[in-house]
Amino acid sequence: MARRGSYAKGVAKREEILQRALDVIAREGFRRTSVKDLAEAVGLSQAGLLHYFGTKEQLYTEILRKRDELDNAALGPAPDAPVGVEDMRESWVDVIRHNQQVPGLVHLFAAMSVDAADPEHPAHEYFTERNARLRASLAAALGDRLDPRLDPETAGRLLQAVSDGLQLQWMLEPDLDMADTTEALLDLIIPPAQDGR
Repeated sequence: MARRGSYAKGVAKREEILQRALDVIAREGFRRTSVKDLAEAVGLSQAGLLHYFGTKEQLYTEILRKRDELDNAALGPAPDAPVGVEDMRESWVDVIRHNQQVPGLVHLFAAMSVDAADPEHPAHEYFTERNARLRASLAAALGDRLDPRLDPETAGRLLQAVSDGLQLQWMLEPDLDMADTTEALLDLIIPPAQDGR
């Protein structure tokens, strides 16, 4: 029984760490937040914090997973709901708009995605699985509204590439409106609905 209680406490502490880390990085920025800062935010030493994750890279990977989980719950379509093109479009643009409010997390995502190109990096699997899942859901949602010159896989890659690229541009040019730019691309690849479709 004591082991179950210990496990539950460990899970709860890990969750607390991830929630606080999201807040701190979103507010203070990725580069201005050290592991020591994150540990202090939850009343732990650096070693105590890393006990829950193993390495700094694994901690950052789990922070990104938690961000995805929370964004999907708050901004995505309802679970198990059929996702049509308009739902996908609205959710996609909402997430991009939300990202403009959390620059520290965008910076973390961008930095980790570059490092994760190395197959040995702890975040490599997270990014490859995330990218494949995202493209598949985009392709499925686009359906028959997609411009006939594009296949769904290519359209999913384009949307993902533009979104990731816009984040880099936005970090250099904070006045860029990523959501408006993304909507302009969506207008090009998804023709307006006709006959109420």
